[in-house]
Amino acid sequence: MNRKLTITIDDALAHEAERLARSRGLSLSSLIDTSLRETLANDSPTVATRWRGRFRPAERDDPRYEALARKYL
Repeated sequence: MNRKLTITIDDALAHEAERLARSRGLSLSSLIDTSLRETLANDSPTVATRWRGRFRPAERDDPRYEALARKYL
């Protein structure tokens, strides 16, 4: 089922997108639909998301913590 959607984009971008769609023999809606599908299919988690929760904070009596605290604090 298709859904009608209103978006706001820069006028120059809209003209370029229309030109690109025309050169590919597509409607602007079809070009946007295809682009969004490709983006969502290739979307992978960020490095931060993949590693979140996998590290333990250093204990304050850890010599590495002391060295880093001297260097950065």
